[in-house]
Amino acid sequence: MTSHVMNTYGRLPFALSHGRGCRVWDTDGKQYLDGLGGIAVNTLGHGHPKLVPALQDQVAKLMHCSNYYAAPLQEALAAKLCELSGLQNVFFCSTGLEANEGALKIARKFGHDKGIERPEIIVYEKAFHGRSIATLSATGNPKVQAGFGPLVEGFVRVPLNNLDAVREVARTNPNVVAVFLETIQGEGGIHPTRIEILQGLRQICDQQDWLLMLDEVQCGIGRTGKWFAHQWAGILPDVMPLAKGLGSGVPIGAIVAGPRAASVLQPGNHGTTFGGNPLSMRAGIETLRIMEEDGVMANAAAVGARLHAALAEGLQGLSGVKEIRGQGLMIGIELDRPCGALLGQAADAGLLLSVTADSVIRLVPPLILTAAEADEMAGILVPLVRAFLATPQP
Repeated sequence: MTSHVMNTYGRLPFALSHGRGCRVWDTDGKQYLDGLGGIAVNTLGHGHPKLVPALQDQVAKLMHCSNYYAAPLQEALAAKLCELSGLQNVFFCSTGLEANEGALKIARKFGHDKGIERPEIIVYEKAFHGRSIATLSATGNPKVQAGFGPLVEGFVRVPLNNLDAVREVARTNPNVVAVFLETIQGEGGIHPTRIEILQGLRQICDQQDWLLMLDEVQCGIGRTGKWFAHQWAGILPDVMPLAKGLGSGVPIGAIVAGPRAASVLQPGNHGTTFGGNPLSMRAGIETLRIMEEDGVMANAAAVGARLHAALAEGLQGLSGVKEIRGQGLMIGIELDRPCGALLGQAADAGLLLSVTADSVIRLVPPLILTAAEADEMAGILVPLVRAFLATPQP
């Protein structure tokens, strides 16, 4: 059958029709345990009994107007995000890419406002910030960048978890205005930035009058057991892009800014058509409300620790398992070989997951995952990984 959809994805040969909780069903009626959560998007799972009526109510009232008018739901969600983060104000958009792109614009204008003609931003190896030309340029994956040059200039790349490299840039480059990194690298293979590194970056940025910009698009909104992953380090960023889990499946992005960055963008500097629409704002408000009411964040921490322990026990001693990383319900299992074949094998066994950075199994399930479902997930995945590693590779 001829497809009229552009060939940009390597899809598995089945389509999902509906879901409930942490389970989904395909169009043939086969059931799957959802270990991917729409790539860390479906915070509250599928068909949540509190979220669905709220969204139905909003659809019947107003889905979209424009940013020409006052926006009460934007004000409500922005106030909540500022309360949870300790930051000052918010710009709403529709995706993580847009949030990251906006963060880059804030950094550049921050530099220009200080009189720096060609501002530069420190970024990281193995980073992933999006697929627009600017965020692609900030991304640290040559495969993703291939074929799209010339890339945007103005980025200085350093290794993750290396403060000396940042200090050296500070010593030699007077044009740097910001440090931009994922608190936990997602697409790069679930690589956490260590707590002492985050604290050191905060100190360096304060000393240099740089912006500390922490991309929490994938690791934020409770995924690690705190609202934002950087909160484990007890620091505040100057700019924090969010998206994915904030709307539990409704497209939404946000740039949350602290005092140093809050006034950089003024009318005419930035904008959006769809960002901040009433439906996405209601989705964000209800997601955060339900997470608080139902103890979803504590669940993510406890069930994530249980899943991590079960995987570590089940895969202990396997020479092909290099490391199990992550925090809360953001877990990566790095193997010593490419393991894309596990996508289809896991689906055949009734489990949805992803493989990123060629050799890292990524689990980012809904944050409502139960202990029993975590045990079930490990019970499916451990034998698959063992069998995969025991099979000679071509």
